[in-house]
Amino acid sequence: MTIYTGKDYQDVSRKAANIMSAQIIMKPDAVLGLATGSTPVGMYAQLVEWYKKGDLDFSKVTSVNLDEYKGLSGDNDQSYRYFMNQNLFDHVNIDKERTFVPDGLEEDSDKACAQYNEIIRKTGGVDMQLLGIGGNGHIGFNEPGAAFEKETHCVDLTESTIKANARFFESMDEVPKQAYTMGIKNIMAAKKILLMATGTSKAEALYNSLYGPITPNVPASILQLHPDLTVVADEDALSLIREKGLL
Repeated sequence: MTIYTGKDYQDVSRKAANIMSAQIIMKPDAVLGLATGSTPVGMYAQLVEWYKKGDLDFSKVTSVNLDEYKGLSGDNDQSYRYFMNQNLFDHVNIDKERTFVPDGLEEDSDKACAQYNEIIRKTGGVDMQLLGIGGNGHIGFNEPGAAFEKETHCVDLTESTIKANARFFESMDEVPKQAYTMGIKNIMAAKKILLMATGTSKAEALYNSLYGPITPNVPASILQLHPDLTVVADEDALSLIREKGLL
């Protein structure tokens, strides 16, 4: 495990973008596992900036996203497909036919998950998986208690997740109650993992994930067993780890 400290969100975003861009430069046809949420927005913006300067080429890159809401189409402005288009895909020369997100409109959960597992297998495996971390240690939509051996599956979103997402929708009734997510087994199969964390709200989860017991109650704790884990976090997110004298 390698930990890099960023001064602030912008510094974390730039450092993470450096790591991701190095992967693309070293392997132009890399398979990237991508994440949504507020944490990677700055990193994507930095990648777009370097692409526009001519420093990066996405033409041979394949991407697979961690998750998608069940019931939302890709053109819904709250879907993760829409997020990826807005923040990255529409601004670089990636082939959209090689950007994969779970099919939120497939009502048959078993079928949707089997299809996505097959897509991941056909890519030949993820070279670098980007992750954020939830305040409870979740990765993707794998909430506490998630089985480590699971591949892509349909999850019932927790009440706290539904409430947290409600601010993005017109009413609570519109908030999706389920999502398709890569499982821990999919995530751990990636050759490299890049974990980003910022803010004091992530300090406890980051400490528990990197230095606590490996338990399904803290899904990200399984990352301790990954052979190539890089963490990029700001001082606030690393505050508890520093306090314990571990950094």
